[in-house]
Amino acid sequence: MHIALYKPDIPQNTAAIIRLSACLNLKIHIIEPCGFNLNDSRFKRVVMDYLGHSEIFRYENYDNFAKKNKKKRIILMTTKAKKIYHKFKFKKNDMLLFGRESAGVPESLHKTIKNKIKVPMNKKTRSLNVAMSVAIISAEALRQNKLFK
Repeated sequence: MHIALYKPDIPQNTAAIIRLSACLNLKIHIIEPCGFNLNDSRFKRVVMDYLGHSEIFRYENYDNFAKKNKKKRIILMTTKAKKIYHKFKFKKNDMLLFGRESAGVPESLHKTIKNKIKVPMNKKTRSLNVAMSVAIISAEALRQNKLFK
């Protein structure tokens, strides 16, 4: 199972997602540019020694990411989706794409990505923390595919 982060802005969130990936055996794909340096002390404080237990791929832009992963099904996590995550049928090699914390993904990507899902939320709220969304959705994808170890 693969987690892709589109131009992440917040070092602590990215570090928490990498830590989660190490624990759940997820592969992480980071689409640059990040809004921080991977040597950032806030990043290092949260990621701790889990960086060495994670498989991380970095791409200089979305086009390079898309070319290298053209055989994988990309599923966009977005508050704008109509389909709820637990009603979606995940496959073992899916690429779960999460937008940047400050702005999501550009409208052009929304238009090109066929599969979009969301976590249902209270209508009075704007969005979940991206690390929480990754945990919720990846747990369901792993459960459906019997990939928990």
